[in-house]
Amino acid sequence: MQTRLQITGLLVVASLLWTSPTSVASQIAKAHKPAKNYKLRYVGTASWYGKQHQGRKMANGQRFDRHKLTAASWYFPLGTSIRVVNLKNGESVLVTITDRGPNLRLHRILDLSEAAAERLGYIAQGLTSAFFYPMASFDTVSVELDSHLIEPRSNNAPMEYEARTTNTPM
Repeated sequence: MQTRLQITGLLVVASLLWTSPTSVASQIAKAHKPAKNYKLRYVGTASWYGKQHQGRKMANGQRFDRHKLTAASWYFPLGTSIRVVNLKNGESVLVTITDRGPNLRLHRILDLSEAAAERLGYIAQGLTSAFFYPMASFDTVSVELDSHLIEPRSNNAPMEYEARTTNTPM
């Protein structure tokens, strides 16, 4: 009986060692790998997708809406705002990366929503040469106005204010 328990214990330990936790961790890390390190500027081929993808779930978990200014890219993190310039006509649009794609095998770098492609003026062509770059994003916080920091200049001009700098921490 004692040897049977020892053999069972050895089998359990061996099976745990066989499925290494590091291999599982590396698989999880690969599944949640962020987008590639991105450069500041790209020039490449942009395509667009619309009606055939309407309502499908995107990489960010939301549903695709072809009427919104969105894009799919492997090169930028989800949520990044990028400026896209059509090199054929100079039109530009600001879009948000909400999905992954396009097909890299076809040498396309960006897949725009139908609305974005329409603003860039290449719906009929399907593809265009584009220049794109990420826009700086800043987190802003709304705060209440502290009325002690400003005072009216005169009673006749209530819209003009002057900052009070005395006793104000810098």
